[in-house]
Amino acid sequence: MIRRFRRCGHDPGALTLEDQAVVDQFRAMLTALRNPEPWTPGSARDVAVKVGPFVERAHTRAGDDHGPEMIAVALVHPDTPHASAYLHGRQLGYTERGWLRCETSAILGFWQPGYAMHTHAAASLPLPEDVGMEPAHYALYIEARKRDGSLDGYTLLRVGPFTQTRHAQQDHDRITAALDGRETTLVPGHRVSVRSAPFDVSDHQLFTDPYEADAVALLDAAVAGVSA
Repeated sequence: MIRRFRRCGHDPGALTLEDQAVVDQFRAMLTALRNPEPWTPGSARDVAVKVGPFVERAHTRAGDDHGPEMIAVALVHPDTPHASAYLHGRQLGYTERGWLRCETSAILGFWQPGYAMHTHAAASLPLPEDVGMEPAHYALYIEARKRDGSLDGYTLLRVGPFTQTRHAQQDHDRITAALDGRETTLVPGHRVSVRSAPFDVSDHQLFTDPYEADAVALLDAAVAGVSA
C-alpha cells in the first residue's frame, strides 16, 4: 500500500496567499492589456500613458494650446494616493516632473490597476530623464477688470513661462501681497488681480520672462505704463 503525505496539512499544489496575489495581479495585467478602456477627452479620470517600453499612470489637465492632439498630464506613482506611494515616487522621480505635454496618441486608455506591473515603479527603476514629453509650463496673468460687476477689462501683464509650478505660485503670492489694499486704486475704475493658468506657447511673444526680472517690479512697470 502506498501512502501519500501532505506537508503541514497543506496540498503541495496549493498556492500560498502571496503567490495567489501575484497570479491575481498578472491576470489583472492581461485583462488591462487585452481590454483597455478607451480614453475620452474631458474626463478627470487618470490615464495610462506609454513612456518608452513602460506604461505609467497620469493625472490629466483639461486640454492644452495645441488642440485635441495634445493634453497636459502629470505622471504619478501607480499606488497613488497611498502614503507609501509618495515616498517611493519621490525616490524614483515621479514628483519632480510637474505638468507635461502629452500626445493623445500615447494614451492607452483609462488607468486600470492591472497596468501597475508595467511601470518603472514596479521594476524599482527611476523615470528616465527624457520621458518623451515637454513641460507644460505655467504663466501669470495680471488683469484689470471694471468694478461695475461686468467682465470688461484687459490684461495688464502676462508673465511666463514658469518651468516649475512652485515658482509660479511664489510669484503669484508675492504679487497678491503687493496688491493688498491697492487693488482698486492702481487703475482708476478697475480692480487689479492676478491668476495663474497654463502658458500659451502660441502667444509667447506677449509674455515677459519671469526669470529675467522681479515679478513685483514688472507689475509696477505695467501700472506705470497705463498711467503714463
